[in-house]
Amino acid sequence: MVFIYVLIFLFVMLFSFFCCGVVKRRAAVFGLLDVPGERKIHDEPIPTSGGLGIFAGVIAFFAICQLLTLAAMYLPAFQSVLPEVIANRTDGLAQRAAQLWILLGLGALVLVIGVLDDKYNLHWVIRIAAQTLAAIVAVSQGWRLTIFIDIPLLTAVLSVIWIVGLTNSFNMLDNMNGLSGGVAFICGSFLAAVMFISPNPQSLEPQFFIGGFLVVLVAAVAGFLWHNNPFRATLFLGNGGSYFIGFMLAALTMIATFTSSSNQSPQTIFVPLIILAIPLYDTISVVIIRIKNKKSPFVGDKNHFSHRLVELGLSRTQSVLTIYLATVVSCIGAVLLYQVNLTGAILIFAQTVLVVLLIAILEIASKYKESK
Repeated sequence: MVFIYVLIFLFVMLFSFFCCGVVKRRAAVFGLLDVPGERKIHDEPIPTSGGLGIFAGVIAFFAICQLLTLAAMYLPAFQSVLPEVIANRTDGLAQRAAQLWILLGLGALVLVIGVLDDKYNLHWVIRIAAQTLAAIVAVSQGWRLTIFIDIPLLTAVLSVIWIVGLTNSFNMLDNMNGLSGGVAFICGSFLAAVMFISPNPQSLEPQFFIGGFLVVLVAAVAGFLWHNNPFRATLFLGNGGSYFIGFMLAALTMIATFTSSSNQSPQTIFVPLIILAIPLYDTISVVIIRIKNKKSPFVGDKNHFSHRLVELGLSRTQSVLTIYLATVVSCIGAVLLYQVNLTGAILIFAQTVLVVLLIAILEIASKYKESK
């Protein structure tokens, strides 16, 4: 089974890499270029069409899967030539096909809004409205946070906020080469690992659908990272790309099952929160700073986590790598939640909070020193 997922990863990564190269060469035709100017450090226009390459990698793989599933359903002879590990799961793929394409359709919606924003600089109200619409549709499918609160309206509202918040978290994080894509790769990889090694508390089976989707997503992001990494960038993710990966990660954390009312380890409900702690910290801290400075939370600036690390004396590459490291530390704790009791879970959660607080204290200390 591991071999199959490795092949899937390599196929999607290579296809995404190729597609990113294609959209990079064609970006100028569609006006998808990031021109040097305010808050820009590059010296020449760089394409912002990376999200289209990532989406192409994801959609192409699932289109092939859909065709194979249909062929297996209506051509029994075809099913006999498929590898056993795939043939045994065609029925499951068929049952979840509608869910798959609804999710991809909603992802396409936020992608298109982001691409239009890259080209036309849409008003923030339009962007948030489109994201909220996609989130509401997702929640209407029954995908919502599992937080043991028996108030459907409240959980629905919190779920919409979770999706819209994470969608914009990865957009806000996209301010240095390889940052948003790299953090998405790390978070998505650890979420996939959780899906495979920690069974569904109700069925006691690994969550192959969610885990497989995450493998495809991180593989597509890996293909993009060849064009945009902490050391060089010839292609940017663009708002479309950051919206797409943020929305997908948010939606998949709600479709996945981390705990149940009968589970003896209810602390696993916090797995998504801990894995995504760093993107959430960046978003929350930036919004607080902007409000404190009496500025709109939706207007870009240089108050992001990465920028604050640069102010501490790190280079931009070192800043990105530091955030990678902080993300990995947080994610490791999330995986361990399934291996410990409630006391251990409290310690892991405290460790994540302390890591974030340590970073915040260093940033505050630096600002205080500069002001003296």
